[in-house]
Formats: sequence, C-alpha cells, structure tokens
Amino acid sequence: MSTLEPRIYLASQSPRRRELLTQIGVRFDLLLFRSGTRADPATGEDPLPGEAPDVYALRVATAKARHGAGLLQVRRLPARPVLAADTTLDVGGEIIGKPRDDADAAAILARLAGRTHRVLTTVVIAQGQNERIRLEQRLSVSDVRFRALTTDEIQRYVASGEPHDKAGAYGIQGRAAMFVEEIRGSHSGIVGLPLCETALLLRDFGYPV
Repeated sequence: MSTLEPRIYLASQSPRRRELLTQIGVRFDLLLFRSGTRADPATGEDPLPGEAPDVYALRVATAKARHGAGLLQVRRLPARPVLAADTTLDVGGEIIGKPRDDADAAAILARLAGRTHRVLTTVVIAQGQNERIRLEQRLSVSDVRFRALTTDEIQRYVASGEPHDKAGAYGIQGRAAMFVEEIRGSHSGIVGLPLCETALLLRDFGYPV
C-alpha cells in the first residue's frame, strides 16, 4: 500500500458497508463479483446441510475474501488487502439470511416478533495469493430483541421495500429501528460491518485507522 494514500478493496455490494467504512475514514475501491447466471460458485451463499450459523458466516465471508484476493491477479489490479463480510441471523440455531420475496420477508419478521435473535457478522481480510495468502477474521455477535408486531405493521414495513436485500428482512438503521426493544452488542455489526472489529483487523494489516 502507498504510504501517501493507503487503500483497500471492499468485496461487497452493500451500500451500508460502504457508508460504514467511509464513516471511519477508510479509503477503498469496490471489488465486484459476477452475478446472475455467471456468478462464481465460490461466493455462493447457500447454507450447507446442518451448518451452524457462526460457521456459515465465517465460511461465506472467508470465501468472498479469498476469491477477491485471487481476482486482483486475474484483473491485474494493484496488490492491496481485500475486505469481505457476511451478516446472518441465528434464530434458535437456524440460519436466516435475506428474504426470497415479500411473503418470505413477512414470515421472517413474524418469527422475530416478540423474541430475541442473534446477529452474526464476520469480517475477513485477505492479502496475497495462493499458498502465500494471509487471511484474518473477526466475528461480531449481537443480541437483538423485537417487541411484539402486528400483522399490519409487518405488511406496511414489507411494502416499504426496506427488507429486500437485508439479512433477517430488516434494517436496524432504517424504519425497523421502531421494532427494536433492546440490543446487546455492536450496532454497526447489526447494520453489516462491526467497526471496532474492522478497525482492529485493518491495523493488523498495517492500515492506519
């Protein structure tokens, strides 16, 4: 990295992660993967049979970071650390990711209503290639309790469009904040990138944050 303007790559399409990195002054370039029918199998987000939520979050984030580091050589990009992350919910030991559609979003929110769930966000940084690659990770675990929700509240929230691309079908930084009775852990981790863990990880790779 340049000592004048250190930069990293962010292997994520999440606007929330971009905003959070900008919040703590981290300079980055987006490293986007192929999507749709040409999506890379290495970055798939389907859980494996019997996979625990924390194992899943670590596996997916690590795969994204490793794949991103490999793309630097393929695309002839400057060598810099690659940061990737994954957020998932643990509801009674079950992995809850992004909703498939509005009906799925409503069903997820009905399950979360009136109970506590865990939000797991893993941050991984990769640097190097092949057998020389360096991978380091941090896991943020937060407890979130929702108040009881009515069917009308859930339907109005789903109709807002906010749940569509979010793990657990809600964004705590948006309208869903009015559903939350209590959180224990990292607010930024629930949003999608735990800033304390991210900053410490970046320092491990020599980034002056």
